[in-house]
Amino acid sequence: MSFDVIIVGAGIVGAACAHELAGRGLRVLVLDNASGGATAAGMGHLVVMDDNPAELALSHYSISLWNTLRERLPGHCAYRNCGTLWLANDAQELDLARAKQQTLAAQGVASELVDSTTLASLEPMLRRGLGGALKVPGDGLLYAPATANWLLQDSPRIERRQATVTAVEGRCVVLDDAQRLCAPRVIVANGLGAKALVPELALRPKKGHLLITDRYPPQVRHQLVELGYAASAHNSDGTSVAFNVQPRPTGQLLIGSSRQFGTLDPVVEHPILARMLQRAIDYLPALATFNAIRGWTGFRAASADGLPILGQHPQRPGLWLALGHEGLGVTTAPGSARLLAAQMFGEHPAIDPTPYLPERLLMGAAA
Repeated sequence: MSFDVIIVGAGIVGAACAHELAGRGLRVLVLDNASGGATAAGMGHLVVMDDNPAELALSHYSISLWNTLRERLPGHCAYRNCGTLWLANDAQELDLARAKQQTLAAQGVASELVDSTTLASLEPMLRRGLGGALKVPGDGLLYAPATANWLLQDSPRIERRQATVTAVEGRCVVLDDAQRLCAPRVIVANGLGAKALVPELALRPKKGHLLITDRYPPQVRHQLVELGYAASAHNSDGTSVAFNVQPRPTGQLLIGSSRQFGTLDPVVEHPILARMLQRAIDYLPALATFNAIRGWTGFRAASADGLPILGQHPQRPGLWLALGHEGLGVTTAPGSARLLAAQMFGEHPAIDPTPYLPERLLMGAAA
């Protein structure tokens, strides 16, 4: 059988690309080595992020696309429209929340400032004395591995095969058994694995730790994030931790997060985990009495400027890139897929694709 597109990578971004293109009538082959990657290791949040205008535009657009899909998601995808509370430690941080509200409002994102008393009623487990929070009700969460599988199974035009791609040559991919598969378009969407296929591409691994608790009666209703999270998430060096807790539909709490450069060792590092947990307990003191049942690590693929790489390789016609999403791959997967498809079909996309084009990072390397 011939295919219109070959996609390398069956994580949430590759799956979203396959789903989008199959919906446009293309026959899609998805190749993946079943390693799990960042999709299997991440938190699965759907959150509007506003560290810069391009990040805000893509995350807001993508959540609107998730909203068109959410009624179709089966129960095992664990979608919940829980919203996010961005927590202010004190009155000074509440000023940051006000500034964030203005930034979001300028892009049409609804949010609400809540004072300390209201925050305590919304989330009784939080420690008393916090300055308040910014509530973003449109945010949500889902179980990313199950959602990626559903996206790949939703259309008969998608075929998925377990295979290891060792090279991309023109419009063909080479497998580890030397087999060559060709199509008019090849999309590389396999995260850090793309470094071996597109060596001129600068991708950095960011290691992260997560921990999940045992099941308890639900006590946290929203995704809880400290306002300093964005600064931690976009650090370019060193090790950082920030408070981020998700209530899972199972009654478990998923606790993050950390970021670490300069390593590909997947071992759980207890000093970093201890820092992360201490920060979580500072916001949710009762966590100290909860049982933790599993901790793990994963690696995010980050581009040099922190934005995803979406578009056709400027020196390799037929090779398309959907990479570098760092910690926002789940949130921005549908928007990334829609932008890529719009470029392929010569359409005018809903948001400006310029900030994400590969040229910004690859032209200098080629020169």
